[in-house]
Amino acid sequence: MTSTDLPERESMAFDVVIVGAGPAGLAAAIRLKQRDPDISVVVLEKGSEVGAHILSGAVIDPVGLDKLIPDWREKGAPVTQAVTEDRFLWLGPAGSLRLPNLLMPPLMSNHGNYIVSLGDLCRWLGEEAEALGVEIFPGFAAVETLHDGSGAVTGVATGDMGVGKDGAAKSGFQRGMALEAKYTLIAEGARGSLAKGLIGRYGLAREPQKYGIGIKELWRVDPALHRPGLVQHSFGWPLDNRTGGGSFLYHYGEGLVAVGFVVHLNYRNPHLSPFGEFQRFKTHPAIAPLFEGAERLSYGARAITEGGWQAVPKLVFPGGALLGCAAGFVNVPRIKGSHNAILSGMLAADHVADALATGRAHDELTAYEESWRGSEIGRDLYPVRNVKPLWTKLGTVLGIAAGGLDMWLNTLRLSWVTLRHGKPDHAALLPADRARPIAYEKPDGALTFDRLSSVFVSGAGHEEDQPPHLRVRDPALQRTSEHDVYGGPSTRYCPAAVYEWVGEGGDLRYQINAANCVHCKTCDIKDPNQNITWVPPEGGGGPNYRGM
Repeated sequence: MTSTDLPERESMAFDVVIVGAGPAGLAAAIRLKQRDPDISVVVLEKGSEVGAHILSGAVIDPVGLDKLIPDWREKGAPVTQAVTEDRFLWLGPAGSLRLPNLLMPPLMSNHGNYIVSLGDLCRWLGEEAEALGVEIFPGFAAVETLHDGSGAVTGVATGDMGVGKDGAAKSGFQRGMALEAKYTLIAEGARGSLAKGLIGRYGLAREPQKYGIGIKELWRVDPALHRPGLVQHSFGWPLDNRTGGGSFLYHYGEGLVAVGFVVHLNYRNPHLSPFGEFQRFKTHPAIAPLFEGAERLSYGARAITEGGWQAVPKLVFPGGALLGCAAGFVNVPRIKGSHNAILSGMLAADHVADALATGRAHDELTAYEESWRGSEIGRDLYPVRNVKPLWTKLGTVLGIAAGGLDMWLNTLRLSWVTLRHGKPDHAALLPADRARPIAYEKPDGALTFDRLSSVFVSGAGHEEDQPPHLRVRDPALQRTSEHDVYGGPSTRYCPAAVYEWVGEGGDLRYQINAANCVHCKTCDIKDPNQNITWVPPEGGGGPNYRGM
């Protein structure tokens, strides 16, 4: 079906359109209504419901929530488990060493923070937003930005529903909607498709953004082993010294433990599987006993922005702005981003409200761009700006030590240097014949699992007969380079078994199992030739996370 065959989109007009019902987007919506109840605001969410695609550890710093909704405790926000203990471990192949908390810079302390399900918190924020008059449309994926004759963004369009793989309309076809706005705020998370396009179109990038992949499982453990409020982080085994990453274990709720593993996507070995490393991690003698007789409840994965201070792009373009993880506001050493997401939503909303009050529309919110570095967000990110570059340049052991020293120097206001990140993550892979093969043990189905059974407990699902949302620009290049040179790393870096090389010799075929996709975006980031593009599938597709 060609564009000339399509009917015109129906349109709806709002003062502000927000893409993404995560912490940043919902905070922006709430703040706009707090500033002026007459501002019309709509939030688009590609998940089947608010929270369905939200995945985070999560330990949150409540500074953003305190500012957005000061009486959140009285209102019954699902934020109840205070952190009671911090542990930092260095893991070796057979043992562990606990690092003294006194060595940690003060900003690493979790005193006053809370362990939460960020998805549940977003559901609650969505209810708060709707009570203020915000319209939220779950199950609607924004697939393109709309522009006027001058190039300014004037809103977004949602995807068509009921299109088959062949591009032809099926019975029940529905044309996407045009949602027009005076300002459009992009809060779709790490490596969102609209943000990626806008950064390229308007030349917003500064340094290449850096990423990690976070993989998480939610378990219910033996009550005798449960330690409500315990927050434990580790680094070291099973990763080698040149591969950055680490783990988290958070105890909260009724016997719940969130366990996760992060691998920095600048890793070099194409044989590495982040999913496989996570499963290996759980077998460590310091970790495995916690999960004896336990039940795995859920699974998911998501890319994380890790570039910090120096990789945050220009935030504004004519007609809108980037918020939250779309802007790259994660504090990587603290393993936190939701507080900055909320703060950035509020900051952008304040500048939008000011602009609307003076009759402006479709211009650049330059005051938002000029103010964030001097705000609470900038004060959070600046002291840790060199940690990620030091990890990359020096490896885990020396990098952790140097990063800790740099954070102490920043605490004492004795550091002024800002290091650069260097090349983008996709350019870090070595050819397969220059890297050490890695053998992963067969999963036991009790502590360790395969990817397909994990996708099942993520609740992931897509309409099978729809155009592919994972697009390979040049199939021949995928064979001659991704497979023949790099050994097919997509079959390992994807945590959902989406990609397979099927067949032998000249009959080799690249198979994409798009229905498995959990929308982590790792393929869009790590493909060595940038030959894979992730675009939104039909709205409502993807994972359906509960308690994540």
